Amino acid sequence: MRTHQKHQNYTYADYCQWDDSRRWELVDGAAYALTAPGLWHQRMLGRLFRKFDEYLDGKECEVFMAPCDVRLNADKADNIVVQPDLLIVCDPEKLADGKAVNGAPDLIIEISSPSTSKTDNNIKLRKYREAGVKEYWIVSPDPDMVRVHVLKNHEYVIIDSFSPEEKAPVGIFPGFKIDLAEIFDTPEQEDTGEQ
Repeated sequence: MRTHQKHQNYTYADYCQWDDSRRWELVDGAAYALTAPGLWHQRMLGRLFRKFDEYLDGKECEVFMAPCDVRLNADKADNIVVQPDLLIVCDPEKLADGKAVNGAPDLIIEISSPSTSKTDNNIKLRKYREAGVKEYWIVSPDPDMVRVHVLKNHEYVIIDSFSPEEKAPVGIFPGFKIDLAEIFDTPEQEDTGEQ
């Protein structure tokens, strides 16, 4: 993530005024430019989206994928706006304005890469925990695995790290598991980085 060049404490209102056709995130008012994801990332995202979309068909919860603005602290400083790779929202009130998710999604999935790993495992993990995101998955390419964090007593507990041969349980939907063999099935020697 690269910081925006201006030195200012940005809010969502500022963010909505930018017209430079780039994707940005705000973390505590600092703006970070997002780079285009690679093909491995996009394959993972598409497969995960399909699994959740099929499962949620006819249910109240909805699944969204990036780019989708999430205002994590819309009711406070409104200076944290993220675009998680995949998110699930079960409270329709958080979608009421039709522009962004206002508040914490129930589940967030970030598909990590060498350039985003530190942010996904530190900064975003902390911000998602503070906002009250119930479940946070980090999908990593090296080695292939999914680390599942569940919020308990305002702290994230790592449920497990799941390999491609396993099924990862979705804590917010008891009994639902994602078969990771179907997610991680990628062509040999594929570049997992970003452009």
